[in-house]
Order: sequence, then structure tokens, then C-alpha cells
Amino acid sequence: MKVSRFAWRSAGLLLILGVVGLLMATGAFFVMKWVYAPELPDVAEIRELPLQVPLRVYTADGKLIGEFGAERRAPLRYDEMPQNLTRAFLAAEDDRFFEHPGVDYQGLLRAAWSLLMTGRKSQGGSTITMQLARNFFLSNERTYTRKFKEILLALQMEQELSKEQILETYLNKIYLGNRAYGVGAAAQVYFGKPLDQLSLSEMAILGGLPKAPSRDNPATSTQRARDRRNYVLRRMHELEFISDTELELARATPVRPALQNTDVEVEAQYLAEMVRSDLYAQHGEALYTDGYVVITTLQSARQQAAVAALRKALIDYDERQGYRGPEVRAAGKLSATLDSESDASILEQLDERPIIGGMDVAVVTALSETGIRGLTREREQIEVSPEGLEWAELTEANSPRPGDIIRLLKTETGYRLSQLPEVQGAFVSLDPDNGAVQALVGGFDYFLGKFNRAVQARRQPGSGFKPFLYSAALANGFTPASIVLDAPVVFDDPTLEDTWRPQNYSGKFYGPTRLREALVHSRNLVSIRLLQAVGIDYARNFISQFGFPRNRMPRDLSLALGSPTFTPMEMATGFSVLANNGFLIEPYYIKEVQTAYGEVLFQANPAIACLECEAERQRLAARDAQAPELEAAGADSEAAADTAQTSGEADVEAPPPPKWAPRVVDQRVLYLMNDILADVVKRGTATKARELGRTDLHGKTGTTNDETDAWFYGYNPELVGVAWVGFDQPTPLGRGEVGGRAALPMWMDYMKVALKGVPQQSFPRPSGLVNVRINPENGKLAAAGSSKAIFEIVPTEQIPEPDDSAPLNPYEESDDAGLEDIF
Repeated sequence: MKVSRFAWRSAGLLLILGVVGLLMATGAFFVMKWVYAPELPDVAEIRELPLQVPLRVYTADGKLIGEFGAERRAPLRYDEMPQNLTRAFLAAEDDRFFEHPGVDYQGLLRAAWSLLMTGRKSQGGSTITMQLARNFFLSNERTYTRKFKEILLALQMEQELSKEQILETYLNKIYLGNRAYGVGAAAQVYFGKPLDQLSLSEMAILGGLPKAPSRDNPATSTQRARDRRNYVLRRMHELEFISDTELELARATPVRPALQNTDVEVEAQYLAEMVRSDLYAQHGEALYTDGYVVITTLQSARQQAAVAALRKALIDYDERQGYRGPEVRAAGKLSATLDSESDASILEQLDERPIIGGMDVAVVTALSETGIRGLTREREQIEVSPEGLEWAELTEANSPRPGDIIRLLKTETGYRLSQLPEVQGAFVSLDPDNGAVQALVGGFDYFLGKFNRAVQARRQPGSGFKPFLYSAALANGFTPASIVLDAPVVFDDPTLEDTWRPQNYSGKFYGPTRLREALVHSRNLVSIRLLQAVGIDYARNFISQFGFPRNRMPRDLSLALGSPTFTPMEMATGFSVLANNGFLIEPYYIKEVQTAYGEVLFQANPAIACLECEAERQRLAARDAQAPELEAAGADSEAAADTAQTSGEADVEAPPPPKWAPRVVDQRVLYLMNDILADVVKRGTATKARELGRTDLHGKTGTTNDETDAWFYGYNPELVGVAWVGFDQPTPLGRGEVGGRAALPMWMDYMKVALKGVPQQSFPRPSGLVNVRINPENGKLAAAGSSKAIFEIVPTEQIPEPDDSAPLNPYEESDDAGLEDIF
């Protein structure tokens, strides 16, 4: 066919225009390169790009308890990354990565065509290399200038780095949602396992995240994560990265994230947050990026024991109140094949309910005479036997039905029906010698609410406050043998709406009562008369020496029954004075702060309670007192420095001198109080603690009015522990839910672990005390040959008067005297 001259001319013109256009574009490219190239960073910086390292918090024995930072990272080498993982990212983001020179011109042409057809920049055409250039060296602004810089830098990177280096860097630094940077961190965050243990389905989920990491991650929406995963799997199949069988198996795998905040080794989120809050006030936002390392005072075994003890105590209490019913009532029944729309809805609800306080969730699949069958979040078929249901006393109203979602506890004998407790609790344990926090739990589970009851909840301590009042009395002339009347008392106070008629817990009265017996059996009326005797102002001043804020102690007789409000930490501080022979310590929990390079920024130097060190304390005090005299005498400091240098000590940084905790209470008073509180365990309101098989335990139960708060305060010379149980909004726990029942078991479960292997200890007896034989009915010295006489310890200057007569006691003590445990 003959081609017209016009056609030839047109073709020639187009060719010329094309060549001219190409030359102009090439020229423009080199001009722009000449203009913008100096603004581009050196590619070598990519190898040295500083990673933002989070704050990490550890126990004293090196176990991770918390991590705080904008970025979580776990860098890996390219050869450590599974092949299917890299293929998932290539299929989703850049399937021609190993073929193009850093810029995929086909992708750019597609983006340009889309812009021409729609007028919108809906496709970016960015390769993995271009994404790396943009994310770490350039801004995210959507301009042609930024895109050109991105292309230039990508081409430069491809010239200086291998494809494997580029892909390794990209996969280690790409943001994948939920503060996870890099595939190693994302694997831990979303699935709780290392990269090489991920399934094909899980790798495809990660591969689908770069497009919209905050929207498509499985923690945000399992449905969107599933849709994006299926797209990645389909692309992998089209590119022949996976087989038909692998595709179908991966698509059929449920999306079940096991969201992990960090690879925390010991559960101590409440204390970790206390550390974060303290350090943020000093370092600001740099705290989350500069890699600080904090060593706390927590002991991992004791902390784990405290968490387990608190949860068991709250669950036990909750079970005593009865089963409330399933956590979620049925929206529909599961089908046998688990593939209907209603199945998907129920299973998605199941997946969205996390494990809390060690309690798993399951959907009920069937009821039978042998119990309840169900399906857990991990799609494990389980059965709850009749033994696991017995406590619940199921009725038609509260019994689970197929399709319901229930809570489960896994025990040594199998699964047990459970429920999230509505009641709350707290536990604090201190080393009484220096205030180091050994364990701290602020509630049933930190992720149910961050309110830290151990240090933020001010509650009435009830009878746990009585030891401090009785200590004031012992310091004011009373002895354990002193007699105070336990009899009805009525107070008319115009400031009160009604007449105040305080009572003992049993409602009975026991007549003249020795102080020891009054505290051992927690007699309220004796405590009130004792406060009247010593005086309210004197008591408030004396008790404040134990570390209690004086302004929070009321100036009325309710003080005797524990009406002030204190936190569990404050109560633990007060009982530490009893446990350390009279020294006021300051609780602390940060032992050391280091930089990312191991430089020590802070090291705790707590004041120490040391009975044996008083001689050394006095020597140092005398030395300090003489220091001004030596200086005035013209001591030659330069000569002293020369001497130190000659001895080789000039370059050695001397450790800080020891700090001594101040003595606030006389040792004799505390010895008597500790002896009485040992009787509380031996024969008083805390006799259950004898099951621990130790003879060095001391403690006091505490219960407030209407059983609103239940406490146990216990210690030995090694360790102090305070347990509290109650509702966040003060509500009665129920009749009989006193400190000895609701809180003491928590303390015992903790001490069983915490004191394992710790030798039994006793408090040293100070001089100035003497054992005397007394008449238990009147507290006087017993007559010679008296068969009723008992031994009591009293100060040498306060030996009771001889018993000239033996009056009868009109109030006969009943067998239930040890049941007193109120306020």
C-alpha cells in the first residue's frame, strides 16, 4: 500500500517532536538533578540512621516489666527473614523490585495515565526503594518536587547499595502500626512470636500493612486485616510465589492476633507506669526515644507471687458472691461448619475480647450432662466438667447457652467457669530496712483500668490503725498489762446527726480488759477509751512519726477506729517502722537509671534503718561536728590531696556516704507492740496465718464499717506486706467479708513464696524490759503461788502494783472473743 507524502511528513514531524521532547526532558532532568542533588542526603547515612530506642524498665534481677516509646524495633538481617515474608511485601508493594533500577517506569506511567484520566493523584507509582527514600530522608508532602527528589535518591541508593541491603533496611524500618517499626517488632506486637515462627497467613498480614498500617492491622479490625491479607495472598499466587494448596490453606486460616505490648517477662505494669511518669517529668519526650534503661527494686519472684495472690483473692471473693452469668449473651448459635455469617460475627466478638487477668474467653458450643463444651480464641475445643461448674450453682437465669461467650480459668485439673471480678484490690510489699518496693499490684489487671490503687486509693484502714494508737499509749505510760474498761459508751455530739454508739463486732462487752487482749481481739470500745486517755492531739502527733500525714487524721474519737484515709503504700510505710525497730524509711522503686550506652545517670542511695549501725552513725555525726574545727585549725587540704594521690586513691570515686533513716519511736515501745502483734497471729484475728509454719510473723486485720474495706497488714523483720480488698466506689463487701477472710489469704499466698528460703528471725530485745507474773484479770503483780498468773513484759520503771485483792470480773469472756475484727 502506497503511503502518502502527508503521512510521511506527519510521522517525521512526530519523530522530531518526540526526539526534541526526549532531549528537553533529559535536559530538564539533568538541570533539576543539578539543582536538587546538593539537597539530598548522603546515602551512606542510611546505614547509620539512628533508631529511636524506647525506655525499658527492669526488675532488680533483670526481668523486663515495661517498655515505653513511640517505636518498637527488633532489627534482623536479610538472611534471617523468611522467604515468604519478603515475597509478601514484594507482592503487595513492588513485584518488580529485583528488576527495576530503583524506579519502576511502568509504575510511574500508570500513575501518570491515572492522573491524566481522572485528574487526581490516586496512584503514587513508588517502589520499595522510593518508599525508603521518602520515609527516612524526605517529607511526605504530595508535590512534584518531592517526588523528583525521591526518584533521584532512589536511583542513587540503587547504585551504592545492593538490592538485599535496601530490602533489609526497608523491612527493618517500615512503620507497621501499633508503634511497631520493622517486621521483627510487628511479629512480636501482633502475634507474640518471632518472625521465623509466623504462618504464611500471618506473614501476608504483615505484608499488607504498609498501605494503611493504622487501619488494616489485626488489632484494629480483624475483618480489614483479613481482606488485606487475602489480597496479598492472591498477588503471591499470581506471581507464583505460593501454590494453590498454600493459597487455600492460608485463606482458610482465621485472623487471630495475640496483641503483645512488649515481650514483658514479669507483670508489673502499675509500677512500670509509675517509673515512666516520674522520668517523663525530668526528661520529657526524649524519654521515649533515647534508650534509657531503668532498674527497679522489684524482685521478680515476689512480684509474680503478688500478682497471683491478688487475683486469686479477688476471684475467690467474687465466687463467694455467686455467678452473674455469661459475659456476652448469645447473638446466635455456632454452626457445625463455622462458616455462616452469624458464626463470623460471634467469632469476631470472641477474638476482640482479650485474655484478662489470666482468664481466657470461649464461646459455648454445647451443653451436656458432662458439663459445657466451648471453643476458645485459639479455636481449641474445651470442656468444663461439673466440678468446674459446681461453685456457680447454675440456674435457668444465669446458665450459659450455646452461642454465649464465657470466661474460663485453666487449673491443674482442667477448665473452670469464671467471670471478671467486680471487686478490686491492691498489694504492696516493702523491705523495711530501706523502703525498697519488693512487689506492687494496683488492681486485678492494668488493662482494665490504669487507676493504681496501691498508691492512689485512699481508704480507711480500720483496725489496722490501732497498732499506732496503742504504740502512742505505750509511749505515754501504758503497758500491755494496763486495764481499760470494755463497756457500752454513748457520745452526744452536736456536730453529728445522731448519737454515736460504737460497738464491738460481736455486739458484746468484755469488762476490764488488758491492752494486749484488747488489741489481739481488736476491741473497739477499749480503743476509744484509750484514745480518750492519751488525748487526741497527743495521739495525732505521735502517730504522725510513723509517716502518716497529720492533717489527714481527724480530731475526734473516730480516729481510734481507723477513720483516716491512707493508701496501701502509706500503710506499708507505717508498718515498716514496726518491722525495723523504729526507723522511718522512704519507699522507693527506682534503683538505677542508665543511658542507652550504659552510663549511670542516677543511683539510689536510700536512708537505711540499721539498729546495729547506731554506733557508726554516732561516730560519723561526731566527725561531721568536728569538721568546722579542723578547718579552722588550718588543715592543709592540698597536702591531703597529695597524700591521697600518692596512695593511688585520687582517681577512685568514693561511694556516697551511707544515709541513716531517723529513729522516730523508742525501741522498747516497738518491741512490746511487735510482741502483741505476734499474738494476733498466734491466737487473735489472724490465726489462719499460722498455716505458713513460721513463728516470726506479726500482723493485724482491718475491716471498716459495714465491711466496706478489708485489709491485712503483716510483716517479719525481713518483709512488710499490705493487702487490701474493696470496691472502687465504696460498697459493703457483705457480712463476714472481714480482713481475716477477704484480705489475709492474699497476704499468705504472697508470703508463702516471698519468704521461701528466708531464715526465721526475731526482734532483738532491748534493755529496760522485764518479764513479770501478773493476775490476768486486773493486770497487777500476781500473788505468790497464784495458779492463774501469766507472764507479761513491761518496762522496768512501770512494773504493776502488787495484787492485794482478787476482785471478781462481772464480765465473763466468751469463747468467741477472738472473732473481733471491725473498723
